[in-house]
Amino acid sequence: MRWGLRPSGPGAAALAAARNLWVQPRPSCRPSWRGTTGRLSVRSVTGASNQLQNSRNGSYRDTVLLPQTSFPMKLLGSQQPDTELEIQQKCGFSELYSWQRERKAKTEFCLHDGPPYANGDPHVGHALNKILKDIANRYHMMRGSKIHFVPGWDCHGLPIEIKVLSELGGKAQNLSAMEIREKARSFAKAAIEKQKSAFIRWGIMADWDNCYYTFDGKYEARQLRIFYQMYDKGLIYRSYKPVYWSPSSRTALAEAELEYNPEHVSRSVYVKFPLLKPSPKLASLIDGSSPVSFLVWTTQPWTIPANQAVCYMPESKYAVVKCSKSGDFYILAADKVTSVASTLGTTFEVISTFSGVDLESGTCTHPLIAERASPLLPANHVTMTKGTGLVHTAPAHGMEDYSVASQHSLSTDCLVNEDGVFTDAAGPELQNKAVLEEGTEVVIKMLQAANNLLKEEELVHSYPYDWRTKKPVVIRASKQWFVNITDVKTTAKDLLKKVKFIPESALNAMVDMMDRRPYWCISRQRVWGVPIPVFHHKTKDEFLINSQTVEHIAKLVEEHGSDIWWTLPSEQLLPKEVLSQVGGPDALEYVPGRDILDIWFDSGTSWSYVLPGTDQRADLYLEGKDQLGGWFQSSLLTSVAARRKSPFKTVVVHGFTLGEKGEKMSKSLGNVIDPDVVINGGQDQSKEPPFGADVLRWWVAESNVFTEVTISPSVLRAARDDVSKLRNTLRFLLGNVAGFNPETDSVPVNDMYVIDQYMLHLLQDLANKVTDAYKQYDFGKVVRLLRAFYTRELSTFYFSIIKDRLYCENAKDPKRRSCQTALAEILDVLVRSFAPILPHLAEEVFQYVPYAKEPKSVFRTGWIKTSPIWKKPGLEEAIEGACAMRDSFLGSIPGKNAAEYEVILVIEPGLLFEIIEMLQAEETSSTSQLNELMMASQTTLLPREPRTLTPDVMERRGTFLINLEGGDIREESAYKVIVMPTTKEKCPRCWKHTAASADALCPRCADVVGGQ
Repeated sequence: MRWGLRPSGPGAAALAAARNLWVQPRPSCRPSWRGTTGRLSVRSVTGASNQLQNSRNGSYRDTVLLPQTSFPMKLLGSQQPDTELEIQQKCGFSELYSWQRERKAKTEFCLHDGPPYANGDPHVGHALNKILKDIANRYHMMRGSKIHFVPGWDCHGLPIEIKVLSELGGKAQNLSAMEIREKARSFAKAAIEKQKSAFIRWGIMADWDNCYYTFDGKYEARQLRIFYQMYDKGLIYRSYKPVYWSPSSRTALAEAELEYNPEHVSRSVYVKFPLLKPSPKLASLIDGSSPVSFLVWTTQPWTIPANQAVCYMPESKYAVVKCSKSGDFYILAADKVTSVASTLGTTFEVISTFSGVDLESGTCTHPLIAERASPLLPANHVTMTKGTGLVHTAPAHGMEDYSVASQHSLSTDCLVNEDGVFTDAAGPELQNKAVLEEGTEVVIKMLQAANNLLKEEELVHSYPYDWRTKKPVVIRASKQWFVNITDVKTTAKDLLKKVKFIPESALNAMVDMMDRRPYWCISRQRVWGVPIPVFHHKTKDEFLINSQTVEHIAKLVEEHGSDIWWTLPSEQLLPKEVLSQVGGPDALEYVPGRDILDIWFDSGTSWSYVLPGTDQRADLYLEGKDQLGGWFQSSLLTSVAARRKSPFKTVVVHGFTLGEKGEKMSKSLGNVIDPDVVINGGQDQSKEPPFGADVLRWWVAESNVFTEVTISPSVLRAARDDVSKLRNTLRFLLGNVAGFNPETDSVPVNDMYVIDQYMLHLLQDLANKVTDAYKQYDFGKVVRLLRAFYTRELSTFYFSIIKDRLYCENAKDPKRRSCQTALAEILDVLVRSFAPILPHLAEEVFQYVPYAKEPKSVFRTGWIKTSPIWKKPGLEEAIEGACAMRDSFLGSIPGKNAAEYEVILVIEPGLLFEIIEMLQAEETSSTSQLNELMMASQTTLLPREPRTLTPDVMERRGTFLINLEGGDIREESAYKVIVMPTTKEKCPRCWKHTAASADALCPRCADVVGGQ
């Protein structure tokens, strides 16, 4: 090389540093540069080599080394799903889990599968969840960990029971508890089989022969023991409290079983509560001769018969006002005077104001029962956002109301039964009327008759509904079993600080939901579930539960399943020693309770049954965001209650699947996408073509799963196009490593072409970034990195440059072997990078690797392997500097064949010239590495402009900034790119314009053909 331009001084030192960075691996210090064209150019170019594949009819076609592979370019129609099934068989998908469990591994990775609900067909929500889990598992397995992943199903509960009963119609009323349980079990089993076969088809690797089911006797027994552990610690208790009650399901519901209907219409009312006995302060403010009433607003008039008090905010200001229309006197919050008067269509004159605390010890009259007094009581839950600043309090029908009743010993009697109907205790006018329908109407009429109704109006607001029946719920006091989460919350929140949440915002969301939960009602009044193992006294309000009774029941359940609670006589459900203490078999005083456990308690105790080892903590829980208030929470609370430990180390939370326009998926909207149709195609395959499971998996991986995830035919077509482009890239790689054996033909890295070394440098960067993205469960980033690499760096840039070298050099020429060495490494890294996402394609590619003695499984041969010697930041200066000039050249001949032009690069003497000179030793060349990069007929490199140029030349100028060693070496150099049509003829073999005459081979091709 001609090094003589700057023989001494700082330039020489800089060049030495650049060479050093080029040849030896260094710590990463990715150089930045500033040129006229920005970052590495990937401008597509028409070159002679691009046309070579069409040159087979030429007289030299047999001397050209075109790609050779039987790997199909496309799988049309049903070929895609058929090939995937074939690959699953051939590559042992079903044995992979057991294979990796048996191998020696230093680490274990445990992903605990949150159980999907066994009551329907597999849907895209299942696909999103299971595929995300599988990608994580396959990645960790390839990294060398032993995977623990036991799939499970949530099999009990109201939704299944309701579905079974609705299918039976009128016959359901005559069914016994056992008949309902048998039908529910059959229904759940059928749903499990459908879902399981779908999950297997999606390529999910798991212990499919040893799944966990919440209706399995051993699982149920473990759950009962956890229940007793918590009961024994005083964390589970029975109490009469208001709970969310579903009249349509006739059972208590937990917060997680509600959905809020924003379009619910309530009949809100403004009601007068006449003052009965004023507090001393209030007595001094009002004229005793004028009647005064407290003004109260409620959206649930049906609760007024159960009123026990009116609450106020002690710190707030209240006012006595006179109504301009009626002349009546009212008391309400001072801040609400104007807005309430406006709502009532009147004006209020403020007579006097006072502090809320001045109402203490006063009473008012119940608006429907004149002989009943309702005390005025202070309460912190009173707000000024809506209403009048005074709150009607019915302890049987509100959580805060109940809390007030507990402090002040108020009655908590409930006037509403399990069907949501007023009982006899509500009086003859209300008896047997549904509270949310006719009952509300009658209460409003009674208020009118008592002259205590000021206004009624419809209010559209968000209201809780039963998540399965889609009917409104009520709050109703009843005797239920509760978990005292107040005692567990503090520890749970402390433990959550040590858990990694992805995204981080999910932690606060989970803590907020826990804080809003006053207690957890775990009893349900149904039959399809695990019984609460308690015996109730026949005549007294007493119950029987102790370690002996629970262990006896747990053993029976372990052996026979929980049906025993309904099939065995009571005396057999109790151990003999306890039976003798409670009246013996003939005069037994206790009967089995009829409540079952909340299914969130069912699934929430899965950690105790599924997680391995004594620690019983999973590395990962990965579910949808609805589980922040559901399974994540019930798992945490039961685990903390039983053993003061979190059951998870990392929690990944994904969004829901939505339609193309961001709308919720529903059958009524017709936007539901069936994963089976995505894979195998629909009835009309022109409209619903078969995409195969890998396209479904690519869609999952590329989505930003930490928000809502959209799916539609257009989204799936885009995913298919991505996978098709990847497939073509892989075909090029496979075709061009034909006849190459890495063991014998590889070229040492430092002897490779600079562009090939540069690709290995980029490949190592890709491998590091991809690995890091998998570690963070950011599979969308993995897809973006891969897509950019195979479309930009490979297909558009590198492949277009190397085709001439691959096709037209001698098969064993070191230049060609250098390229094949890079291609073999690229193929291996690329396939391993996408294998967790596209397992079928990865295994298919490995069947076609020409130098593999016998095809190996990608998943049985480990993760990406790179070499530190690939890392050469200095190479970027050489390649990216040349690319800046290449971009200027190609930009001056848009759409033209670069091989028909000569290019002169004029670079001012300095570091840039020295670096570019490494790519071309001689002044002018048609075979140098620099000319290969330019794809021109020939390239000339000069330190100054030539004296004479033909008039038809095109010129472009630019500058390039070299920045090495973190800024220690910086130099900006000017360059000029001079472009002119070549005077050479097109070679009939390589089609480059490098031949002396039209019928003669160029010197390079003459050498190759002569050698052959």
